Amino acid sequence: QVQLVESGGGSVQAGDSLRLSCAVSGLTVSNIRMGWFRQTPGKERAFVAGISWGGSNTYYADSVKGRFTISKDNTKNTAYLQMNSLKPEETAVYYCGAGPAVGSRYDYWGQGTQVTVSS
Repeated sequence: QVQLVESGGGSVQAGDSLRLSCAVSGLTVSNIRMGWFRQTPGKERAFVAGISWGGSNTYYADSVKGRFTISKDNTKNTAYLQMNSLKPEETAVYYCGAGPAVGSRYDYWGQGTQVTVSS
């Protein structure tokens, strides 16, 4: 059974940092793509960052480039999203997703973790 469990969300002030974690079971992160998305009420889930199965390629939404970093630790079977200089408009539920090594779809999702950034 595949399971993705996010953690690390919370309430912070604008300009602060948070690191989200996504612990994966039932899959091996070294063989899959991982991604982070976020969603606010009434809006579609939006791509934030992605990392290739080998970890050598990373991708970011323009709005987070230079501030967010996606990574994964194969020994811990966990993906991370380091978020720096957070902004109030980035308040959202953050989800991690996992997909096959080749392609663009994400087949598995976590339950989400709330990030609230106050000004």
